[in-house]
Amino acid sequence: MHQKNTEKKEMQKVYMCIDLKSFYASVECVDRGLDPMITNLVVADPERTDKTICLAITPSMKSLGIKNRCRLFEIPKNIEYIIAPPRMKRYIDCSAEIYGIYLKYIAKEDIHVYSIDEVFMDVTAYLGYYSVTPEELGQKIMQDILSQTGIRAACGIGTNLYLAKIALDITAKHSPDFIGYLDEEIFCQTLSRHRPLTDFWRIGRGTAKHLERLGIYDMQGISSAHEDLLYRHFGVDAELLIDHSRGRETVTMHDIKTYVSKAHCITSGQVLMRDYDFEEGRLIVKEMTDLLCLDLVEQNLVTKSITLHVGYSNSLSKAPAHGSISVISETNSYKILIPAVTELYDRIVEREYPVRRINISMNDVSDEVFLQGSLFDDFEMLGKSRSIQKAVIGIKKRFGKNAVLKGMNFEKAATTAERNRQIGGHKSGEG
Repeated sequence: MHQKNTEKKEMQKVYMCIDLKSFYASVECVDRGLDPMITNLVVADPERTDKTICLAITPSMKSLGIKNRCRLFEIPKNIEYIIAPPRMKRYIDCSAEIYGIYLKYIAKEDIHVYSIDEVFMDVTAYLGYYSVTPEELGQKIMQDILSQTGIRAACGIGTNLYLAKIALDITAKHSPDFIGYLDEEIFCQTLSRHRPLTDFWRIGRGTAKHLERLGIYDMQGISSAHEDLLYRHFGVDAELLIDHSRGRETVTMHDIKTYVSKAHCITSGQVLMRDYDFEEGRLIVKEMTDLLCLDLVEQNLVTKSITLHVGYSNSLSKAPAHGSISVISETNSYKILIPAVTELYDRIVEREYPVRRINISMNDVSDEVFLQGSLFDDFEMLGKSRSIQKAVIGIKKRFGKNAVLKGMNFEKAATTAERNRQIGGHKSGEG
């Protein structure tokens, strides 16, 4: 009987979730020859106000009680620290270098890049190949990262993807070697009463507060609650809550690698640096739509529906404006899409309220090869605008994103030129 149990355990899946500790801040420390474990440093843009969010803080800052993603003004005045402007290009390059380290041990088919500083890996088949335990393999990879880049990592190991993530987020941070391990039994024994619930992956503040209203404060409470109650309050998401409360997860690495989304869209969003009036907001909407049109053309995609979401000033308790608009036929032409989005903006946004956040989505995009024209289409105009867009894309690729700008991009409130020098809304660190 013991032999059979051993064989079953050996066949069990083993996943790793590796996170680069305080990644942006660690990169900045290493580049300065400093140790992020004992150096007070935050990554934030000093050219913005003191309300700007710190993209990362060092472990040294966290040990002083400073919260990650805090704002500059929230850091106590008696704490001395370095402010490092964000360099997104540098972080991407470093992340790519570390991904190369992962590939020394694990095939890309068994790696899922979750974010710039975090990956999941299915290491089941590699443990026997290397004749190591999961902990030994994790330690070897982490040491390789530290030796080559100076960046420290943490590692969660689990018998499914969810447990690997929880082992990283909750268990590894309290381990002296920054490695945590969980299977379903250990999870139920050690974390069923863990609080707060927001420490668990995919349970945000809203979900936690909803659960609290039901008298549920931990995973034990979820697993023992009547399932009908949970489904009534959370719908299909209840299934995930129930499975996760027991340490279960059915999704595998193969599922992730073979997943194809049924719905496709292209989106763009930005939080403005100040409150914009109605006319300035309309300008930003035009700029963003223009760039999305170039994305569509470059990817040979077309759309027939656009959704606009506009948030008002943070100083107002005002619900955002939200709406969608359709065009006569599928297209990627700025000649059609910019007027359509502008019309939508004028219709749904209230003129007297300042604008602070804008999101635009090109919905249900499809391959241009399946485009069917309409009797109302001006094919000559569409052909010319497409030729112009293709030429602009070619010039931008060769000479940079700001090589070609439109008149609206030079207006005082415009943001395209500045955003073209950014990555993910933050400074690239180049130029």
